Amino acid sequence: MPQTRSLAQPGGQAGRIGGVKKEENPLEKADINLEYYKIFYYVAKSGSITLAAEELSLSQPAVSQSIRNLERQLNLTLFVRMKKGVRLTREGELLFSYVARGYETIRQGEQKVRELLDLNLGQIHIGASDMTLQFYLLPWLERFHRKYPNIKVTVTNAPTPETIRHLQDGRIDFGVVSEPVNSRHPWNLVPVKEIEDVFVAGNLFWQLKGKLLSYRDLEELPILCLEGSTSTRSYVEDFLQKQGVTLHPEFELATSNMLIQFAIRGLGIASVVREFAEEHIAGGELFELTFDRKIPRRNFCIITDDRLPQTAASRKLLDMMTGEREFS
Repeated sequence: MPQTRSLAQPGGQAGRIGGVKKEENPLEKADINLEYYKIFYYVAKSGSITLAAEELSLSQPAVSQSIRNLERQLNLTLFVRMKKGVRLTREGELLFSYVARGYETIRQGEQKVRELLDLNLGQIHIGASDMTLQFYLLPWLERFHRKYPNIKVTVTNAPTPETIRHLQDGRIDFGVVSEPVNSRHPWNLVPVKEIEDVFVAGNLFWQLKGKLLSYRDLEELPILCLEGSTSTRSYVEDFLQKQGVTLHPEFELATSNMLIQFAIRGLGIASVVREFAEEHIAGGELFELTFDRKIPRRNFCIITDDRLPQTAASRKLLDMMTGEREFS
């Protein structure tokens, strides 16, 4: 029968694994103060108790006591005391190779956090439609980038309903949307720019220019509008339905810029936000139809979610756009 060999050393307790005694590792139960490792790092780096104490703003006896405590808990000798300073033992060199990597990684992390707070580093994720990007957000992004060139900005281009879904899923920090915002969630909405919906046409419909129209007249005309459930289409259709008018579009397009191009070519009457058409109206390519009443104005809004804390970079951009300390 094989003889059981004891691995326990004098003064230590031995545990048993499979009938064999195992020496207890003093580190298994040690709850070592991490401050000791910080002091160990500075002493090893400088090779001096005195210099480490000065660097840490501690007394020399406090530094020496911390090293003794660490050596006692590790059951190792970490330093050899010299006439001038200290030198790492082989065990101390091995420990320092790991402690140095860990401590310096922590310091790098602290530096990165400071850079984030100082806006020398960071990233912002924004959701915006073609319209809100072109006629509101873009000038602000240009100004922000000139001031904070190291901040990376990612813009997810999507209509308002999709932008709201991105915010709800936490994929963006905030969105710039156009009213209406149809959602039961209690979003934070800050109106930032007023907009107006109009109908415009090209020169093939010159007979309508300057004529006072009823919205019912649109039912007899070829209509161009945005496809799908965009906030712009929903808003205009809701308004017209209250007037007893239902449109049957000739073309449904993905962007307002395409609506403008189709209208210029005489393919129909385009429903757009006025900003998209202003340049072409001024150039004589398009004209705005006149109705017996105007569609009520609505707003571009910044939308945020209280559940998503803003980074220092996104807070700064939001503050620039609103001129207020409204976002946390």
